[in-house]
Amino acid sequence: MLTRRDLLVCSLSALPLSAKGRIDLSRISAITDEIARSSQDAVAFAKQYGLKWLELRGVPGQRKEYFTLPEAELRAEAKLLDENGLRVSFLNTSLMKVMIPGIEPVRWTKEPAERRASRAKADEAKFARRLDDLQKAIHAAKILGVDKVRVFTGWRGPDVKAHLSRVAEIINEMAPIAAKEKIYLLVENEGACNVATSQEMAALLRMIPSKWVGVNWDPLNETSQKDVPYPDGYNLLPKKRILNVQIKGRSILDGPQKLDWSAIFNGLVKDGYKGQVGLETHIFGDGQIQASHDSMKEILKIVKA
Repeated sequence: MLTRRDLLVCSLSALPLSAKGRIDLSRISAITDEIARSSQDAVAFAKQYGLKWLELRGVPGQRKEYFTLPEAELRAEAKLLDENGLRVSFLNTSLMKVMIPGIEPVRWTKEPAERRASRAKADEAKFARRLDDLQKAIHAAKILGVDKVRVFTGWRGPDVKAHLSRVAEIINEMAPIAAKEKIYLLVENEGACNVATSQEMAALLRMIPSKWVGVNWDPLNETSQKDVPYPDGYNLLPKKRILNVQIKGRSILDGPQKLDWSAIFNGLVKDGYKGQVGLETHIFGDGQIQASHDSMKEILKIVKA
């Protein structure tokens, strides 16, 4: 005979996981330079949809990354968000989106030799200042009140399996610096970089023991290598190290790249995911802002179901 408690447990388990309020509007975010052309318009977008969080990357309408801004500008941006009741869920940076010395990017192979040499020279300087840029990103994160910073894995080379140990060595060098400041470095799976898939992410993280290094999971980015992001790729990831998730517009809107985000949300909840989910529209051109609105409306249909 079922007890009252048994009946309650059964009724809860029958509900869709999203209906239990565990991934709801309070955990949805969006990257400001995708949803607006100014910081003020990004705030207006957030208010329109009742968002409490925003992700930062580039300053909307400008060709500047937040982590590179002078302190006065950073504080002004932080003040704007604070005055409007908004918090930063994730600081996206271009850290390590660079050629790692000795690993020739496959994306450069068809370019003229002169162009490749010019790119290599610029990336050599960027790679050399990686720890200085990390310190800048950490400083910016503290001003903005966020403890998660994005990092990449270098432009994708011809033999990723062979390159991962070098990538791990570089991130293991960065991890103690971030740990000292209690800032998480989240590695993003990115098609143009050495970690594009969950399988590659899992292999990399096995070489990086620091709890201060986690995952920014972008399911659609996995498809660059023809992998199936969910459930196949997701099941390979160390769940406790997923600390941010991003939704591309094409993966939530109707079309050939649409993913089953309801299932993904339920999987995340089942595995105890506690972070935010951020919209990265990534549909460019004159229709980008409208695509951001359309994408957010689709996200809200899921979280309010």
